[in-house]
Amino acid sequence: MKSGKQRRAEIKAARVARVAAGEARAYIDPRFTVYAGGAPCDPSRLAPDNSYGVPDFVTRGSYVDVCFRCVDCGAEGVWTAERQKWWYEVAKGGVWTRANRCRECRANKRAQREASRAAYCEGMLRKLARMAQ
Repeated sequence: MKSGKQRRAEIKAARVARVAAGEARAYIDPRFTVYAGGAPCDPSRLAPDNSYGVPDFVTRGSYVDVCFRCVDCGAEGVWTAERQKWWYEVAKGGVWTRANRCRECRANKRAQREASRAAYCEGMLRKLARMAQ
């Protein structure tokens, strides 16, 4: 059985060893690390997401190009670091979202959505006109 004095000495030695090991690792702040071909990440500009996790690009400190396959046409695409920076920091897109459509399919989907919205509005106007008569 150890005395309190011996135990405190052991705790202090372990603490000193932990501090020395931490200094030996030479921590590099990921906010200042930019990978080749990447764009730096500014976590203060991201939209709040109420999540306990941290996305990879925040941990890494920069955005990197991400390859994806379009869900509509199956074409291979690249979501560039600059576009990711715009999406997350300027447009305030969700930090857990990713690109899943190529540029052409995105434009087609947008046009389809606008056409259906226009058809809906036109139908509602006709209905209101019939009700007013």
